Amino acid sequence: MRTSLLSSKRCLLALATAASLSLGIAHAAISAQEAERLDGELTPLGGERAGNADGSIPAWDGGLTVAPAGFTPGKHYVDPFPDDKPLFTITAQNFEQYRDKLSDGQIAMLKTYPQTLSYPVYQTRRTAAAPDWVYANTRKNATSATLVGGGNGFTNAYGGIPFPIPQSGVEAVWNHIARYRGTYLVRNLSEATVQANGAYNLSTFDQRVLFNYYIKDGDPAKLDNILFYYLASARSPARIAGQAALVYETLDQVKEPRMAWGYVPGVRRVRRAPTLAYDTPEENSDNLMTLDDRDMFNGSPDRYEWKLVGKKEMYIPYNNYRILSPSIKYKELIQPGHLAPEQTRFELHRVWVVEGTLKGSARHIYSKRTLYFDEDSWQVAMTDRYDSRGELWRVGMGYLTNFYDLPTIWSSIDVFYDLQSRRYVVHKLENEESSTLDFTQPIPSRDIFKPANLQRMGNR
Repeated sequence: MRTSLLSSKRCLLALATAASLSLGIAHAAISAQEAERLDGELTPLGGERAGNADGSIPAWDGGLTVAPAGFTPGKHYVDPFPDDKPLFTITAQNFEQYRDKLSDGQIAMLKTYPQTLSYPVYQTRRTAAAPDWVYANTRKNATSATLVGGGNGFTNAYGGIPFPIPQSGVEAVWNHIARYRGTYLVRNLSEATVQANGAYNLSTFDQRVLFNYYIKDGDPAKLDNILFYYLASARSPARIAGQAALVYETLDQVKEPRMAWGYVPGVRRVRRAPTLAYDTPEENSDNLMTLDDRDMFNGSPDRYEWKLVGKKEMYIPYNNYRILSPSIKYKELIQPGHLAPEQTRFELHRVWVVEGTLKGSARHIYSKRTLYFDEDSWQVAMTDRYDSRGELWRVGMGYLTNFYDLPTIWSSIDVFYDLQSRRYVVHKLENEESSTLDFTQPIPSRDIFKPANLQRMGNR
């Protein structure tokens, strides 16, 4: 029974189930005077409004808020920049001239696959945007949000980024966790574990997520400590078909840790799932990733000390619409060692760098993790993860996209590379799905997110 429940972990965390941060000194909310920067030099979410000195990063002008012609909500996203061409390409042969704008993980990937991997760099388009009500809530949160439990949660915030002007690494991580991704979504997607020779098998899921924290005009007093509700069922392969999972992701992890339930058809019973966190191997990933790898980082942060290193310019995956196109089949996108480079897009953006170092008293297979946050959205774009010897082991890349019908920046595809085994895992594939990410469905009653509904969803 334990094996069957654990096999539903892919469902339990398949959509960025995370409440990730670090323990440490709690910081008070910033002053009203400091928050005024969000109305001037900073964007409403805390990025620098101005471009850089040479113009390679333009000023933020409000982002992309209008869908291009031909887009139908709930269907595949249309590329708003179809005529853009790469300005140049970073390869294993020329990366030294760009080293200061690359992560250790990006460089290691180029060295591992010198003949096949490259990073096509395009014009920087600061498409990041969010609804006005999210901006307004973020402005309020700036002077009220505070960490609780030494950093294991936050309070006095609702419906926006909690710490748009972060004072610590843990606040930056919370911004990623609590970023805007709509209010209610329905989606179909696939995941793949890719062997060194490029062979892979797909697992396919149906998902529903209610972002309790982002119900417009909602009552913060009625959050009941729930950040979001997540309900999913597996469609294939046959060995997991019919499994269903339910997650309640909490705001205050000390007060109430993540709650999860699983349904397995062979048992025909809904049971409370065991604790799924930290470095427990991700089921069906061939031990290529841990549970807290999903969404670039998720779960309790208490095993790491987090440091806000600072901000720098880097080439990160951005505006990756081609990677989502139904005209690109999975067999074209998924290649030995890495995704097909010609389907990817990198741009120069400013990122916040946060380092997490394993506490001496804690256990985890990663001794250190470095997270790279897009300054305009707080979405983590890349991660570097180090083994117990301090050597770079695994690299994560979130291929960022503006879902302009909301609008918001989110990753279109997440990829987790293992440098040692030369294998990788791909999450959120939608190219060959008949319906994709749909934000148009009416907000349901919270009653559908009850454990009693798991069996019905799994048997559909």
